Amino acid sequence: MNAIIIGILLPLLGTMLGSAFVFFMKKEIPDRMQKTLLGFASGVMVAASVWSLLIPSIEMADERVLPAAIGFLAGITFLLLIDELTPHLHNGALSALPSASS
Repeated sequence: MNAIIIGILLPLLGTMLGSAFVFFMKKEIPDRMQKTLLGFASGVMVAASVWSLLIPSIEMADERVLPAAIGFLAGITFLLLIDELTPHLHNGALSALPSASS
């Protein structure tokens, strides 16, 4: 039971600590450091998806790659579709929006 609690609390505390740094220091983090940290986080997520999702799915399919590849491509397609359908507001784009008074 202790291992379960530690297994839940450790990622929780790491996430809370990381988000607290971003929340309290977002105005003070240099642009280059922010991009570096974003790149690092992206690399961690890619590694997590490969080692925790793709490789086990290939092993579960008796070393056949096709089911995992189809799921991977379906996920990519879904994310691209959502990206295309949802409105975006980028930095500096507020001036490009029509004003409510006109």
